[in-house]
Amino acid sequence: MKFIGRKMELEKLNAEYERDGGFVVIYGRRRVGKTTLIKEFLKKKTAFYFLATEELESQSMKRLAGVVARMTKNSLLQKAVFTDWLDLFQVIADYEPDKKKVLVIDEFPYLVKINSAFPSILQNAWDEILKDSNVMLILSGSLIGMMQKHALSYDSPLYGRRTAQMRLAPLPFTDVYDAFALPFDKVVEQYAVTGGVPKYLEFFEDGRDLVDQLKDVVLSKSGFLYEEPFFLLKSESMTAVNYFSIIKAIADGNHKLGKIAGALGQETQALTPYLSTLADLGFIEKRTPVTEKNPKKSRKGLYFIADNFIRFWFRYVYPYKGELELDNMQIVLDEIRKDFIEKFVAFAYEDICKDIFASVCKQGEIPFVPSRIGSYWLNDYDGDTEIDVMAIDNQNKRIFAGECKYHVKPVDAPVYFSLKEKVDGAAEIRKAYPGYDVIFGLFSKSGFTQRMLDIAKENTSIFLINEEHLV
Repeated sequence: MKFIGRKMELEKLNAEYERDGGFVVIYGRRRVGKTTLIKEFLKKKTAFYFLATEELESQSMKRLAGVVARMTKNSLLQKAVFTDWLDLFQVIADYEPDKKKVLVIDEFPYLVKINSAFPSILQNAWDEILKDSNVMLILSGSLIGMMQKHALSYDSPLYGRRTAQMRLAPLPFTDVYDAFALPFDKVVEQYAVTGGVPKYLEFFEDGRDLVDQLKDVVLSKSGFLYEEPFFLLKSESMTAVNYFSIIKAIADGNHKLGKIAGALGQETQALTPYLSTLADLGFIEKRTPVTEKNPKKSRKGLYFIADNFIRFWFRYVYPYKGELELDNMQIVLDEIRKDFIEKFVAFAYEDICKDIFASVCKQGEIPFVPSRIGSYWLNDYDGDTEIDVMAIDNQNKRIFAGECKYHVKPVDAPVYFSLKEKVDGAAEIRKAYPGYDVIFGLFSKSGFTQRMLDIAKENTSIFLINEEHLV
């Protein structure tokens, strides 16, 4: 698959490359494209790329020596036996000293696993050898907890050395849509499953029926993604049973902390550490209404599965694991045909609309500078007063309220009237942002009726977004 997006990340890496002593930490969940980003950045650069694995330290040194030998074309290094990391780093520093070099240590946590002193060794190597030797250092890793502890935290020997850090997120919908030659609705449905995770996108082909691809990649016991959540959770050394139970409870529609605890028969305090860990890893997220000025302390926080594929897996795979183990896919296919578009894709479309809104604002199509983009609800999600997309522009004192409709028919005026009624009736919004002007947006995959187009034409506070562009 061709390289997609990551324009800002590449610009940042190139800026770090131009400075003296660039030290960048890149981390993020598995499959999110860290290695692909790094390799794209390394093109046409003198680079030493080393992928760490769980092996004896002596074997790791031997493999790094092989990398250095191939790069420097010094065959003697292939036969040399290194017993000290510093000697290897010195060879890298001494190679063409007047030329800028990049040293990448990918999956850095594995080196920490085999030698807990490695962060201290690397600190010494950076301070005494690499920093002033025309070398840019990149540390990358998928084990988020270990990356935070050993590369970023105050207690790490490497603390204070990095000049930049990136937590890589899945690709936004707009980047994926621009890269694929597919109709808008087909990309939306694919994104609802993959969530913009580059590795997942590789398994979905242009033009082929999505359900057929799901059968091969997700529902088949030999499919690449059949056991994916197990691998993701186990890779973080987590107790899968506890975390699976929490994610399943959320997938079943329990979003409040109390409801999650009730579904599991546990006290809320006992669940808090698990929820915090899952959120740190990007598997779930705690959302609060955009009206909340202090989200961390808000009692209106609701928990959602943040990863589209995990949400799909817990909706359509996990409950039917027994049948799938017996090669009976029909029950799952029936479930997918029953509500995949109306319930699953339509829900994912709301987050896609947030990406689209951010994009049109960035391009200047809507005069709005978002300080925060989210949603709004009064008491509970799916209640009477729920607004799909709400954003705040503190700079210009404006509020954006948007409704998302993933319907076959064009969106008509009653959708706008209902949205306006929700906003006008929400005293909490006016109290949180007194004096702010409200503008409205309607998102549709199927366009708008002439009546709605006429209303928007006469009202400059209404913006209509068809697919990914402003009408």
